[in-house]
Amino acid sequence: MSQSLQPVDTPAFYINPDSNVSVINYSKGYIQDVFQLINSESLLNLVKLYLEEQTNKHNDVFQVTPKQYVDVMKAILTDNKKAYEIFDKEKLLQSVEDLYSYYRTYFRVSLINKHNNAVIKGSFMDVDNHFNDVVIDLYRAIEEKLQGFTNHTYRQINAGTNASAIVQSIDWPTPKGYEKLADIRFIDTLMLRPPMMMHTKSNKREGLFDAVPDNPISKFDGKRNEWYCFPAKIGESLTYIYFQRDYFVSGIALGNLFEVATEEEVKGKKPDEILLFGLPETEGDVCHYYHDEENDIWVGEVPYNDKTTYFGYMKKMCLTLHNLHMIYENRLPIHGSMVKITFSNGKVKTVVFFGDSGAGKSESIEALQEIADDKIVDIETIFDDMGSFAFDDEGKIYAQGTETGAFVRLDDLSSAVAFNNMDRGIYLNPELKNARVILPANTYQRVVQHHRIDMWVYANNYDSEIGLHQFPDEEAAKKTFIAGKRKALGTTDEVGMSTTFFANPFGPVQEEQKTRPIIDKVFNKLYEDNIYVGEIYTHLGNDKSKDSLKESAQELLDQLMNN
Repeated sequence: MSQSLQPVDTPAFYINPDSNVSVINYSKGYIQDVFQLINSESLLNLVKLYLEEQTNKHNDVFQVTPKQYVDVMKAILTDNKKAYEIFDKEKLLQSVEDLYSYYRTYFRVSLINKHNNAVIKGSFMDVDNHFNDVVIDLYRAIEEKLQGFTNHTYRQINAGTNASAIVQSIDWPTPKGYEKLADIRFIDTLMLRPPMMMHTKSNKREGLFDAVPDNPISKFDGKRNEWYCFPAKIGESLTYIYFQRDYFVSGIALGNLFEVATEEEVKGKKPDEILLFGLPETEGDVCHYYHDEENDIWVGEVPYNDKTTYFGYMKKMCLTLHNLHMIYENRLPIHGSMVKITFSNGKVKTVVFFGDSGAGKSESIEALQEIADDKIVDIETIFDDMGSFAFDDEGKIYAQGTETGAFVRLDDLSSAVAFNNMDRGIYLNPELKNARVILPANTYQRVVQHHRIDMWVYANNYDSEIGLHQFPDEEAAKKTFIAGKRKALGTTDEVGMSTTFFANPFGPVQEEQKTRPIIDKVFNKLYEDNIYVGEIYTHLGNDKSKDSLKESAQELLDQLMNN
């Protein structure tokens, strides 16, 4: 990431103008009232950055030092008339408004060390809420004194932080070579303040993840105060996601996507996967993975650069590691979404929509909801982007999900769904093309249950037909599913027609030879059990109106209700 203004890095306060991230460590210094805040080193450092930013924009607010600026604010707060002897009151008011807005442009996360605070678990939200109030109180006190009257409308915004986290050190059996990870603290509990609007320098994912011959762990040299670990339960896998603090936007957003593993689930447990996100450099400066066969750990590496600030890199690297683990467990990773539909006629059906990014999986579910009227009582999302098919001890096939949330394009959501879930969402670059929202979708317990499969359909966004087509035999079905054709819609760096082995560049592409026998076994069982396997024509590669998709959804609805 290119540097302009230098970060501020103190034990209690970190702020990086380049990554637009700020970390406030309450365990190193907690501000309890307005007077502590205005006298704090943290505020002085913030003012220093703000004034430098104005200079960079050739917009000199005042030719003053940070200390002089803070002294003026103190004078205003204590009704000292000297505050107005040097500066114009209106100009001063505007600069205070700008400073307040400048701070809120950062993604701000507060941290509390669990071991330093024995009773903090139940009250950390109160601690963070109080800091939020202190920031608002200071701003309003100065604002109202400068304008000469009290406000008539108050907006209770997230003035202090966007999120708060309890972090702690947990002992786990670090294998030889992994010892440097032992000092990195785990996220224990998260508090988010949705709706959260986050902005990153990148808004699209590029390329595939591939294997490297050497374990990326040898490159890790992260410091305790610069790296954190999100222990994620991805399906039935345990994944330790280590990220550099400038990636807190993605690290916190994980809270709407994966279940946080508890201290009991981490303590003494070797993970199935480890992700190192934000290494100084990687081979070719791109993303890779390594299978540590000796310790049976899949290790991923992602470089620190502007491109990887896009959340899709963190999400998809996690899922790639998980899927590779699944393939080695003889399970079949499914790139798609699964819903359980309860109909008004009493029938309950599970449907898995399959296809690569932009094929129309989410859109098919939306269209089904829109045309169903009162015929559908409920649609439960089992998984939104990735799951797996596996066999139980009796040889029966079942489906299982990975994420507890959904990472979807805003354009794909109907206005009803978007607005009904607004207060729970984490929004990424909402003003740009490929804007995304991360929404909680289901509980971890439901996601990892063994779900029967009633229908599996390929989302075909490239053919001109309308409706639903059932494949007559498993060979015909496998041909389409394995080819993984789609017309790219700009959600990645691809354009036009593309093919991806089994429509899944996150595991099966990397391990095609190991995946093919599992595909054969799954299709054989589905046809043996007479489970509907087909394709739905979504038309999204050609018809943006979605009228054709609604016609296809109607056929899908009829098939599910009447068979």
